[in-house]
Amino acid sequence: MMKASNKKNNLYIAGIVLAVLTFWLFANSMINIIPAMIEDMNISLGILNIATSLTALFSGLFIVVAGGMSDRSGRKKMTYIGLILSVVGSLLVLLSQGPILLILGRALQGISAAFIMPATISLIKTAFDEKDRQRALSYWSFGSWGGAGVATLAGGLIATYMGWRWIFVISIIVALISMWILRDIEESKANDYKKAPFDYVGFVLFVILLLGVNIVVTQGQELGWTSPLMIALMSGTLLVLAGFLEFEKRRKHQFIDFNLFKIKPYTGAVVSNFLQNGIVATIVVANIYVQVARGFSSFEAGLLTIGHIITLLVMIRVGERMLQKMGARKPMLWSILIAALGMSMAAMTFLPDAAYVVVVFIGFLIAGIGVGMYATPSMDTSLVHINNDQVGIASGIYKMASSLGNSFGIAISTAIYGTVQLMTDNIHIAGAMGILTAFVFGILSFWVVSKTISPEEGLSDAFEVAGKA
Repeated sequence: MMKASNKKNNLYIAGIVLAVLTFWLFANSMINIIPAMIEDMNISLGILNIATSLTALFSGLFIVVAGGMSDRSGRKKMTYIGLILSVVGSLLVLLSQGPILLILGRALQGISAAFIMPATISLIKTAFDEKDRQRALSYWSFGSWGGAGVATLAGGLIATYMGWRWIFVISIIVALISMWILRDIEESKANDYKKAPFDYVGFVLFVILLLGVNIVVTQGQELGWTSPLMIALMSGTLLVLAGFLEFEKRRKHQFIDFNLFKIKPYTGAVVSNFLQNGIVATIVVANIYVQVARGFSSFEAGLLTIGHIITLLVMIRVGERMLQKMGARKPMLWSILIAALGMSMAAMTFLPDAAYVVVVFIGFLIAGIGVGMYATPSMDTSLVHINNDQVGIASGIYKMASSLGNSFGIAISTAIYGTVQLMTDNIHIAGAMGILTAFVFGILSFWVVSKTISPEEGLSDAFEVAGKA
């Protein structure tokens, strides 16, 4: 494949980032505009909470499916379908006066994200070489991590000064601009996609499996981990998992090619990505703790994370440079330690208010250094060993690990927080124990990377890419 000029490369990167922002910045902004929507619409808080969570749920359910479809049908085509779905979803939310259009729009926004994320990562893999690919992945991370980081702030500003519906007007405009920019980017798809029949049974089993996992993770504390209903849900999910693995093992053309996990660097990138998102998720417990135990407002709690967002964005390009100079292993290991230690500083709940605020702010800032440093080396490692025929499905699995890691991190850390508080009746101890979940995730992630990523990983990248061409 012929690569584009530097000028076109930069334009394509801008289009890809805008596509990613339609979800991470604009769709996620709904988290912070629920009060404004309640005031404007005759909808209950319960319905709005469902509508808010639907986007992430549908994204997680369909992202691997969409990644496989991008391999078979074309990555540019799937990016366009995702952007069209984003426009339609935003339009439905924009026009909604009741729950039906709102919920349908939010579901479409989630499906659009499932198409956009693996397809755009795949386009980067197939349209850019070596350092250009790594640079493009860094900017992709700006759109993803950066968009998610400023979503609540941006949503609040737009809702306050323009009205909440303008969030989705701007989202539509951004999606259309992205489509215009990417109109000339070269299409890519798997060479033998017509030979492999689609695994519909595997697809259905996989969606049921992920739906079960999502319900268990998000509702476990609410329903009670040892309640008969939760035990039945967990048992049913395990049975579906066993059935899915057994069915896929017997098929020639599997819905998920488990041979991908025979590639140690890819496995290390995916599993450590899951755990790294678990580290970041413990920020939820810190936010709950400072509001409940220290009397912070939600806005004040959000201000504690500003340093985290800034250092995260700055360190993404630094991580890219480290990857190019020393390979992937060292920056990944350092980033995991830095992120885990930084987040764990919020566990110093024995400190008085002023000192605790300073420590938490610094801790979040340090954690942002680790998270930003991790992004590009991890994503590049997950792609460089994958042939172009499978890059969509591989990217989908990688991004699914992000979503599930965040969900598990929130579920586990908040469950520990709630359980310890119930057992000790001490909110400060409970907060510390919940936040220290980050350190456990960090130890596991460090071990995974040390066992799967070689010291030479990333240093011989040019030879590996040339060998696959």
